[in-house]
Amino acid sequence: MTKRIAVVLFDGLQLQSIAGPLSAFEVANRFAPDSYCLEPVRPHPDPVTTSVGIPIAHCSSAIGPFDTLLVPGGGGLQNHSVLKGVVDWLKVESLAARRIATVCTGAYVAAEAGLLDGLRATTHWDAIGHFSRHYPRIRLQPDQIVVRDGSIWTSAGVSSGIDLALAMIEEDLGSAVSMRVARQLVVPYRRQGGQLQYSTMANAEEAQGRFSELLNWIRDHLSEPMSVEVLADVAGMSPRNFARAFRRETGITPAKMVEYMRLEIARSSLEATRDSVEHIAEAVGFGDPERMRRAFVKAYGKSPQAHRRSLR
Repeated sequence: MTKRIAVVLFDGLQLQSIAGPLSAFEVANRFAPDSYCLEPVRPHPDPVTTSVGIPIAHCSSAIGPFDTLLVPGGGGLQNHSVLKGVVDWLKVESLAARRIATVCTGAYVAAEAGLLDGLRATTHWDAIGHFSRHYPRIRLQPDQIVVRDGSIWTSAGVSSGIDLALAMIEEDLGSAVSMRVARQLVVPYRRQGGQLQYSTMANAEEAQGRFSELLNWIRDHLSEPMSVEVLADVAGMSPRNFARAFRRETGITPAKMVEYMRLEIARSSLEATRDSVEHIAEAVGFGDPERMRRAFVKAYGKSPQAHRRSLR
């Protein structure tokens, strides 16, 4: 049975956040004909122009029920009237849809609609702190590329729309078709590592919030023990209040922030120096190479040695 996929369009959307997943579904139709019917939907009568200035002329005013609702990301969602229009549309159509999927900052639409309350979700790494502060009831997974919780799927940056589509194609048509689609698009079937490998110290360098001085202190003392108690003392707070406030401000736990900063410094050292892995692990606070290796593989999808070899 053909599955109707509604792609909601709004002024200022990022073109890649719809082009990527739509290309994946289109290719899936080559291997499993008539699996998907792709329907760009405009919830309001105004013209739609993407963030790069390219207008989208063909839009449908079709109504559901749809199998899948796909909400892209884009700066247009910062416009209250645009956001409200998409949120109102999603609230109505989600009542009958089998699943809802968001790409990048499209997660803000699902959050505003109340569809993510109490669920796990992700969004672009640069929006993690803001998103976490505004939607504290959502269980943010900041390092994940794609997160599924029940019938709701969320993904990280705009390119992760392809990862999202591949995961949904696998659910619908099986891994064999999903792998063929990935090969056709020349993308990884399952991307290695999490999205925070693309940030710079989890955006700590640009932190302007209440913990900016603490983040600078962490970076200068990475070789030292970094328990919550130590960090809370530096911040002048009780451990419990510190841990809660830090996660609310940054979107991640203090321990994760320390790990990400250690990883970033370790990666830079691997790229810029000839220091041994053992020396780097000790210098950034991992203590031993095996602990750093495990963290490296989880974050970047490869070992420190493999990362260094890839630069040659």
